Amino acid sequence: MSRKTLPNSLESYEVWFVTGSQNLYGEETLEQVAEQSRAVADGLAPLPVKIVWKPVLKDSDSIRRLALQANSRDNVVGVIAWMHTFSPAKMWIAGLDALRKPLLHLHTQANVELPWNDIDFDFMNLNQAAHGDREFGYIQTRLGVARKTVVGHVSNPTVVQQIEDWQRAAAGWAAARTLKLARFGDNMRYVAVTEGDKTDAELRFGVQVNTWSVNELVAAVDAASIGEIDALVSEYIDAYDVAQELLPGGLRHQSLRDGAAIEVGLRSFLEEGGFGAFTTSFEDLGALKQLPGLAVQRLMAEGYGFGAEGDWKTAILVRVANVMGAGLPGGASLMEDYTYDLVPGNERILGAHMLEVSPSLTTAKARLEVHELGIGGKEDPVRLVFTADAGQALVVAMSDMRDRFRLVANVVENVEAPELPNLPVGRAVWKPAPDLATSASCWLAAGGAHHTVMTTAVGIEAFRDFAEIAKTELVVIDKETTVRGFQRELRWNQAYYRLAQGL
Repeated sequence: MSRKTLPNSLESYEVWFVTGSQNLYGEETLEQVAEQSRAVADGLAPLPVKIVWKPVLKDSDSIRRLALQANSRDNVVGVIAWMHTFSPAKMWIAGLDALRKPLLHLHTQANVELPWNDIDFDFMNLNQAAHGDREFGYIQTRLGVARKTVVGHVSNPTVVQQIEDWQRAAAGWAAARTLKLARFGDNMRYVAVTEGDKTDAELRFGVQVNTWSVNELVAAVDAASIGEIDALVSEYIDAYDVAQELLPGGLRHQSLRDGAAIEVGLRSFLEEGGFGAFTTSFEDLGALKQLPGLAVQRLMAEGYGFGAEGDWKTAILVRVANVMGAGLPGGASLMEDYTYDLVPGNERILGAHMLEVSPSLTTAKARLEVHELGIGGKEDPVRLVFTADAGQALVVAMSDMRDRFRLVANVVENVEAPELPNLPVGRAVWKPAPDLATSASCWLAAGGAHHTVMTTAVGIEAFRDFAEIAKTELVVIDKETTVRGFQRELRWNQAYYRLAQGL
């Protein structure tokens, strides 16, 4: 079956590399500046987002015009700036004030090791980023410019990794700014944390969150052709370990065909509307035969954002995490802390959901099964059953704190799970840092949501950069966290974000 591909690659994006100098030094020196600037940009060529070198900037007008050009290009997700010599910072005021793209300040130089015996004052004039970048840092701080600062030579893998983390965050931000999210039904009745200010979300993140009747989705499902359903069923049989009863001729094969029809209809609805994320609600299923499970799992694995029970904030995070992790091993999925194993010294969390966990969390072949679901009042839904691979992971939630959005992140380690023969859902078992008691205490203190995105592709640094770009609060629970220190951070943040909004 033909299908459109959701933009989930970094290949279409680019980052502009700009270098600051001035006309004081003469053409010969400026030619050397340009040559060395190109060499630094070329050193970043292996990064996942294309680096586009721009001519050296030497005056206020050219800086301002470059900022406006970057703003106007949807495929430009950010700007890297380096002050090679000394670029007087007042030249940058208009440009920085106009720039609306994420900014990374690369504090570097052409040389790794200084040629001590050859250094003369011509060398010093050419290689003075050590204080040229301090001038640039001052004006960024004076103007309150959100940016990431990376220090070191581009031959250093640590420097390159920091820039890659920022590139991925900038790509996630670009995806959020153009994201359309379809809600089928409202959020689960009486639940607080899945509520939120959709207008403020569009102002802060750029995402459009709107609702469509589930009957419109039903119409798209009903329009699925026999040929489309047949093709998708064949795809399922090739890709998964399908339960015997679901195979052609099996007693419950119709359940599989109904699940395929839901995927065909849901996919066509999202593609035609240009949506990159969506939500469903088991309390509003209309004439759907099943609560969408298999379709949701597969769409998340392809890069769509999803939130269960109308949770549009988690759907945003899943989409952003999918874009940030493009091309990396692992994936991103809706997740929920379900229950604890409280054996002293081996505390673990079992995470799952009713149906909707993405198979991108595992490299194993998932099993396709059908089981009873006690809520929703519909026929038994088909779903993929698997356990997430062991390894480093991150869970992140978004909560609406009334005057701002708060991201709460916990660094975790997925571990090998015990046998779970009677739990027919996608699931993960993890140990949270620094330990379960500290993690849970801090999460509860922060008002972290019970729905999260779990990503096994990108780590905490990408989310730190994303939060900085979005000017959004992020609190992190990791191996260094203590309950008392975390509580202090929450109090400080409360004051800071109130003051930052002005009186």
